[in-house]
Amino acid sequence: MASTGLSGHSLTHASRLRRRGSPDLISAILERSKVLAIVGLSSKPMRPSHGVAAYLKAHGYRIIPVNPHEESVLGEKAYPSLEAVPDPFDVVVIFRRSEFVLPIVESAIHRRAKVVWMQEGIEHEAAARRARRAGLDVIQDRCILKEHAKRFVTEGI
Repeated sequence: MASTGLSGHSLTHASRLRRRGSPDLISAILERSKVLAIVGLSSKPMRPSHGVAAYLKAHGYRIIPVNPHEESVLGEKAYPSLEAVPDPFDVVVIFRRSEFVLPIVESAIHRRAKVVWMQEGIEHEAAARRARRAGLDVIQDRCILKEHAKRFVTEGI
């Protein structure tokens, strides 16, 4: 059995990504993904989800807020669930506590997302295994803003 990297993917998968010109799985995800469904996105500017989404939008990503308690966030229509989003999306970014992750992952699989990204402080091994078995890439316990900035921003954020 191949050993696994931080994302939980086998190193052979990461090696395939490197052979295609991408230095790592996270870089590949950030480079190829353009539409992000952000589950738990808040309209409150002091919430981490709001700042992260604003950063991502400013860096060219299309964000889709997913939160049943919001009508719109950052000028984008919010949806109560992933199932309610009418357009396809590449990545599901999760800003919800770990106990809520598994049903979100099931929805991401059903909606044919390519990636499940659990933000910093969020991990769920069973959900990650389920997503990987369905063919999705999985990132856990990593901030998508920090990972993007490390790789693509040359000036301070």
